[in-house]
Amino acid sequence: MTEHCPPDSSTIMNFTVAIVGRPNVGKSRLFNRLAGKRISIVHDMPGVTRDIISRDLDDGYTLLDTGGMGLLEGMSDTPGKIVNAVEGQIEFSIDAADLILFVVDGREGLMALDKQMAERLRRTDKRVMLVVNKVDTESTAIDGKEFFRYGFGEPYLVSAEHGRGITPLRKAVLALRDEVVGPPVEEEDDGKKVLKVCFIGRPNVGKSSLSNCLVQSDRFIVSDHPGTTRDSIEMPFVWRSKRGEDWHFMLTDTAGIRKQTKLNSSVEYFSRVRSLDAIRHVDVVFMVIDAKEGPTNQDKAIAGEATKANKPVVVVVNKWDLALEAWEKEEIDGFETEKDFQEAFAKGIRRELFFVPGSPIRFVSAKEGIDVEKILLSARQLNKRQNRKIPTGRLNNKLYKMSERLPAPKKDGRRFRIYYAVHTGNYPYRFKVFCNQSKKLGDSYKRFLLKGLVEEFELEGCPMVFDLVNKKNPYVQEEE
Repeated sequence: MTEHCPPDSSTIMNFTVAIVGRPNVGKSRLFNRLAGKRISIVHDMPGVTRDIISRDLDDGYTLLDTGGMGLLEGMSDTPGKIVNAVEGQIEFSIDAADLILFVVDGREGLMALDKQMAERLRRTDKRVMLVVNKVDTESTAIDGKEFFRYGFGEPYLVSAEHGRGITPLRKAVLALRDEVVGPPVEEEDDGKKVLKVCFIGRPNVGKSSLSNCLVQSDRFIVSDHPGTTRDSIEMPFVWRSKRGEDWHFMLTDTAGIRKQTKLNSSVEYFSRVRSLDAIRHVDVVFMVIDAKEGPTNQDKAIAGEATKANKPVVVVVNKWDLALEAWEKEEIDGFETEKDFQEAFAKGIRRELFFVPGSPIRFVSAKEGIDVEKILLSARQLNKRQNRKIPTGRLNNKLYKMSERLPAPKKDGRRFRIYYAVHTGNYPYRFKVFCNQSKKLGDSYKRFLLKGLVEEFELEGCPMVFDLVNKKNPYVQEEE
């Protein structure tokens, strides 16, 4: 477990709103309602939200969702170490916030833990708005005088689930924002490319540790307990390269992707869904593998999700320091030098992850901070590599030579033939391919063709898509 350290203030907007409250009062529902979309996972089980979930809203402020204050070990599936880390993250949220939305449950009324939290918030110099949630209808029994006792003025009665009372609350937040920092001003585009990246992988391979290493803070909760991260968490950051350049990124740390057959709860199911959805919305994917275990069948399945989404992949072998330690102690035999060991490891990865040809492989240690900049450098190189124009003549010449050297195998007595191809798009590379019968193109021959194009045009790690168009060629006598 790492010590708590707040992120650089430059990563958030000028006005920040934090939603706090005890477990299960509807904080995540309120966050989603104010954000205008489902971002935080919502579940009746206490302790679902652990890390800080943040989102820069179009309304001109940063909104933070936090874990439940006062969460006790045993009242959920959250281990004690993670409970302490959650409390640390909440403290950061309070420190970073210009406004705190203190959420209580209107149906349950005044609770002892609510009183303790109110005293805790009164000791700060922060502006606090009391939000009484779960007031679903006008007939919902609410003792207004009871909630005035908190000392935060008139409470806002809302139903985050049904949207009731949200508009007055939103107006009050915006009014305070304008009072503190003024209305948002449209900024001119400075031309800086913000590259969207995400970490994916099995639980407990070190994704959150790597995320903290990149943003250079303990923004994400780290624990040896698998499944610590549940939501997909976004974080903008700027990396100062060794050459003194500023690289701009939006990083998403995702929950560990488990096999569907091993999902034990709806929380794990939605965590998996959010992780897979994150893949579709980034530019480059960092696929994290545990160096102590090497690529597993589940790693192959996860990498397959990235290829299905047509995203370029950087394979990140984390905990490489532990693998080297085992090699130095001669617990791993057969390699004379560290370079031999690394090359053999990389060869094994390429053999297992054959469907991501040319993807760069980076050996790193989040714990020791080894070579983490190379991860970002690979992402920038991959993204830039996807913006080339492929000449039509050279493209067709390469495809013709490959099909002449190794014709497609016969399928139902006929071969797949390409008549003509043209480059039609980037991110990913798309090629419209006019052929005799698209259904005759088998996976292995498709990989053969794609590998040839990768080598010809130096497109290592770039995903490609064939858009097949059936077209009869009047000048070719098809074989029976």
